[in-house]
Amino acid sequence: MKRMAASNVLIVGLKGLGIEIAKNVILAGVKSVTVFDPEPVQIQDLSSQFFLREEDVGKSRADAAAPRLAELNAYVPVRNLGGQRGQDITVDLIKGFQAVVLTDAPISKQLEINDWTHQNGIHFIAAETHGLFGSAFNDFGPKFTCVDPTGEQPLTGMIVSVEKDKEGLVTCLDETRHGLEDGDFVTFIEVQGMTELNGCEPRKVSVKGPYTFTIGDTTNLGNYVAGGIFTQVKMPKIVEFKSLRESLKSPEFFITDFAKFDRPSTLHAGFQALSEFKAEAQRLPKPRNSEDATKLIALAKKIDAEADEKVLTELSYQATGDLAPMNAVFGGFVAQEVLKACSAKFHPMVQHMYFDSLESLPTELPSEADCQPVGSRYDGQIAVFGKTFQDKIANHRQFLVGAGAIGCEMLKNWSMIGLASGPKGTIFVTDLDTIEKSNLNRQFLFRAKDLGKFKSEVAAAAVAEMNPHLKGKIVSRQEPVGPETENLYNEEFFEGVDGVTNALDNVKARQYMDQRCVFFLKPLLESGTLGTKGNTQVIIPHLTESYSSSQDPPEKETPSCTVKNFPNAIQHTIEWSRQEFDNLFVKPAQSVNSYLSEPNFLETNLKYSGQQREQVEQLVSYLVTNKPLTFEECIIWARLQFEEKYNNSIRQLLFSLPKDALTSTGQPFWSGPKRAPDPLIFDSNEPAHLQYIIAAANLHAYNYGLRGDTDPVIFKKISESVLVPEFTPRSGVKVQVNENEPVAGESGADPGDATELVKKLPAPSSLVGYRLNPVEFEKDDDSNHHIDFITAASNLRAMNYNIPAADRHTTKQIAGKIIPAIATTTSLVVGLVCLELYKIIDGKNKFEDYKNGFVNLALPFFGFSEPIAAAKNKYGQTEWTLWDRFEFKNDPTLKEIVDWFAKEHKLDVSMVSQGVSMLWSSFIGKKKSEERLPMKFSKLVEQVSKKPIPSHVKHLIVEVMVSDQEGEDVEETLYTKIV
Repeated sequence: MKRMAASNVLIVGLKGLGIEIAKNVILAGVKSVTVFDPEPVQIQDLSSQFFLREEDVGKSRADAAAPRLAELNAYVPVRNLGGQRGQDITVDLIKGFQAVVLTDAPISKQLEINDWTHQNGIHFIAAETHGLFGSAFNDFGPKFTCVDPTGEQPLTGMIVSVEKDKEGLVTCLDETRHGLEDGDFVTFIEVQGMTELNGCEPRKVSVKGPYTFTIGDTTNLGNYVAGGIFTQVKMPKIVEFKSLRESLKSPEFFITDFAKFDRPSTLHAGFQALSEFKAEAQRLPKPRNSEDATKLIALAKKIDAEADEKVLTELSYQATGDLAPMNAVFGGFVAQEVLKACSAKFHPMVQHMYFDSLESLPTELPSEADCQPVGSRYDGQIAVFGKTFQDKIANHRQFLVGAGAIGCEMLKNWSMIGLASGPKGTIFVTDLDTIEKSNLNRQFLFRAKDLGKFKSEVAAAAVAEMNPHLKGKIVSRQEPVGPETENLYNEEFFEGVDGVTNALDNVKARQYMDQRCVFFLKPLLESGTLGTKGNTQVIIPHLTESYSSSQDPPEKETPSCTVKNFPNAIQHTIEWSRQEFDNLFVKPAQSVNSYLSEPNFLETNLKYSGQQREQVEQLVSYLVTNKPLTFEECIIWARLQFEEKYNNSIRQLLFSLPKDALTSTGQPFWSGPKRAPDPLIFDSNEPAHLQYIIAAANLHAYNYGLRGDTDPVIFKKISESVLVPEFTPRSGVKVQVNENEPVAGESGADPGDATELVKKLPAPSSLVGYRLNPVEFEKDDDSNHHIDFITAASNLRAMNYNIPAADRHTTKQIAGKIIPAIATTTSLVVGLVCLELYKIIDGKNKFEDYKNGFVNLALPFFGFSEPIAAAKNKYGQTEWTLWDRFEFKNDPTLKEIVDWFAKEHKLDVSMVSQGVSMLWSSFIGKKKSEERLPMKFSKLVEQVSKKPIPSHVKHLIVEVMVSDQEGEDVEETLYTKIV
């Protein structure tokens, strides 16, 4: 994220919640952060304030934490406001800041500060957490302008007509829905005829259908002829905030959980009562103390006579509680509100937020005695869950898959709550990746000194420093999870863990871990983020569906003909340039190396390809005719590539399909989504042209092990001197116009055409040891020319087709398929996951105990639901879910299995297979049946597969096909496990 102008933020209070907020806004890149907390560090602070160490006890919280906060982002200055022990924040101290955040402050202090900020244009946020309860309040002033309420990319689409009338009906291409809503605003470009719409003031939309909308009176405009693209315009929104003093009397609640619709009003009274209790008693209510709870209820009832006494009782019981996961939830949420205040981007929360996770309490509630402080770093958690449950947490064994953004946050929370800190506890964490520069702005356990090191090792060491109880308790690995590592993550390994937490960035790995958890009957915590959006899912054996039970629809792919010949958006040209990268710098080098190292490469790999001539031409080019000996020759090659890709190929396309070409129905061919291109004439003074030559030449040089250069003067001089051959378009070239047509060159090629060309290739024996260097695409190294090439190639292509170019950052995000990750969402989502982990440790087994979560911090929006039950299947009287299985022990014979199905379920086995091996079927013949049926199952598998069962495999998954007594196939049955 870019640094935010004039975004001076003051954060008051640096216990767990304050430090979470500070960490997240610093990682996000605000202009500067100032902290204030002169109070001394206490031992219980260590259970939630991750930047404190045992040696900091007695120091002021700000003095201890500020230097560590400053390490997070070199571009964000962190200042300590200082102050003496017992000193409180005053109006004089907050002057000059753009946003002020108070954490864990009494309401009297909140009112004092907010009365001034409301009158003086300072954005104000107050937040606090008590055990499993939390509260936040926003006041961004009487009239706050929000410039982008949703944060979504503006919608855009092509139009085919605009009617000239009072309503001005716009009709879009029938390929894609416009996606607009009533009240949206749009403007236009590239409209022919009704040109007054191009760049017009935003017009308000009224939706008439999925492909039509009106834009108001168009009677005074020209007659629409063709073309046009609409683009949604984000209109500013004015949000009115009341002061805290006014809002306490007539609150506006932001609902976080619609299953607890009445909860905010109770907590609104409860948090005020809690502040009043502390002012009177000079302390918070004692843990699980009924006398203090009675006093708190009485104070709350004066504010709201309808307040729920059970909820108020728990608020009193947990008042001294300080939980890292709750601080993570509120720290992520409040930090995003701070960013909104500073940037005016995204819609702020209006105006009171209350949230609780009472479901996370143990089924067997702790006693008052069990919740008393013991002088431990975990006293803030013991106050909520009790010492007995703290021991359960300490002896839990969890497997974390991934140590990136989510993984770092997860480990930090686990270290704070003391997960696996006991004698029986262990955390396994695996991640094959090393730390890259781009990781540093959201994977907060890593610093610049860690670049190049393994994520899992650095993350494990960092959290063990946060909580020394974890030293020797975290096992870090670099082996990825997958079929090839099942000898490592085997049955013994899974028997040694109590659950799995995914912190992965791809669906395939998630699905694999989901399958393993289903097989080994382990609970799985799943989560993900996408910018300001996040989700959490709980998978519980024998209770919920699995991660793989439902999935998102596949992404819509761009037709190849659009990418190749008819791009109309920058995404198309970026996809094309990414393919160009592989076609120029990856695949040819790989082919050359294969030709030189694999015997009979031409015969075995090209014989049936139908593109033998094309591939042999490529080999001849890269090994003989265009093999560079100097870097100057690489520049010449790049200049000729420019001519081929951006001039000659476009001239060829326009020769085959002239700009005045008509379709079979007499309509202009170049219309609607098909934009007629124009060739580019090379100009060394044009920056985009020269950038392409520089990047392409350096990558070509890398293929051949030649030293590159980046001096523009050299490139300019050489590229201007290149003699470019005259181009003559060819007749009869077939252009793929739609997706249903075959791609030109895919069929009809004669393999024999390459015979003469093959003679030009040097014999592999004459080039022993010679190899080219294929380029391995790496998006995060700014010096390797990879993103430079893709950006330049894409933007030149965009110039061909008159498409607005994209900057390097946008190109990198699309080409690198980067999933936007921001610290605020990551923090909140991980907090929600850890609240579910408490429940798993407790062993809860009811749907209503668990919650799947969905959040969007931009709107903002919270949504929670119970997990979906595992689908039930039934055959006869047998009912089962994906968590059940037929299990045969002691290595039975195949006949014993067949007989068991017949006797127990009246099912006839028709086929048995294991992996890719068909072990037996009803039609294999009498001799084979008589041979195989009496065999022990393990021996049968080894005989048929012709390889021994690996020593780490303790069980076999078997597919058994069965039919009922009427001979009908039974499609759904449990999978079968042979032990």
